[in-house]
Amino acid sequence: MLEALDGLPLDITLHKTTSGIAALLTGDKPGPTVMLRGDMDALPMPEDTGLDYASKVDNVMHACGHDTHVAMLAGAARMLSERKSSLPGRVLFMFQPGEEGYGGAEYMLDEGLLDVPPLADGTPSPISAAYAIHITSSMPAGMIGTKGGSVMASSDSFDIVITGKGGHASEPFRTFDPVPVTCEIVQAIQAMVTRRFDIFDPTVVTVTRLVAGTAYNVIPESARIQGTIRAISAKTRSSVHELIQRVADGVATAHGCNAETTVNLGYPVTVNDVPSADFGLDIAEALVGEKQVVRMPNPVMGAEDFSYVLEKLPGAMLFLGGTPHNKDPRTAAPNHSNRVMFEEDAMTTGMALYSSLALRTLGVTLD
Repeated sequence: MLEALDGLPLDITLHKTTSGIAALLTGDKPGPTVMLRGDMDALPMPEDTGLDYASKVDNVMHACGHDTHVAMLAGAARMLSERKSSLPGRVLFMFQPGEEGYGGAEYMLDEGLLDVPPLADGTPSPISAAYAIHITSSMPAGMIGTKGGSVMASSDSFDIVITGKGGHASEPFRTFDPVPVTCEIVQAIQAMVTRRFDIFDPTVVTVTRLVAGTAYNVIPESARIQGTIRAISAKTRSSVHELIQRVADGVATAHGCNAETTVNLGYPVTVNDVPSADFGLDIAEALVGEKQVVRMPNPVMGAEDFSYVLEKLPGAMLFLGGTPHNKDPRTAAPNHSNRVMFEEDAMTTGMALYSSLALRTLGVTLD
């Protein structure tokens, strides 16, 4: 990454707790600071695209398009550096690792990413807005979309351990069998979601792992349920945490078992500042035309640690279509597929969007 920035007029800070890079471009005219973020993870999965530039490391793949994000951000850094003499303010480029479950954004924030120094004459130049772009294989290449308000869900995990009394499978009456209790809890959680939450403030609770038993003729002493919780409001997120524990406790107690529930907090809801989202969509329309811009009606139920940035700064995450021209977005391999591919032409749009967001935020009128 540093090689891509080599020779540019950037003040570079290497973060200590991660491999994050903060690169500050200072224009020759005074003004505020705008931040642009690109994440640079790979995913622990095989790559089966057959591309010439496919990963050569086993079980490592840039499946979510993060390599395109940093390539677009580096391209924008180069484009904006060429305008340094006329730039009224500064651009902070946030090259962030660890988005895929490690909270790299939070680590960079904790290290003082937002504590930018004043200008050379001592004038403060705080960060006034922050923007991120995420490529997606679910939209045609070059299309841009976002919305104000909640744009991506929170992401938490849960772990329920049901403990009963084990014994021989031929004598269940001598046991407190945790297996049917586990099944009942799974069903009760689904009923909880459909009956306790407003469909216009939704949650998705998915059980992804069940573990019980060691032999076909032994009733185990314990069983385990694991899964994920998604919500698009802090209120619903908190309520789900409370109700999952209540449901598990109630069902287990009714059958003479005990349930111990742990909720592991993940990323919060990603909430776009409404004026910033509208601003980004206006810029997108100027770049690619109104027909190529989508004002998204609903949030995406995936999660993002750019949410931590948007808790501290006004800004927005925008989605960039990356489906190859010969693929149908409705059937194209999704972002986390081992076969996902992105149209490279879309990266030109992404670089232009990053650059335009920065310039317009700094008050530069674009032709």
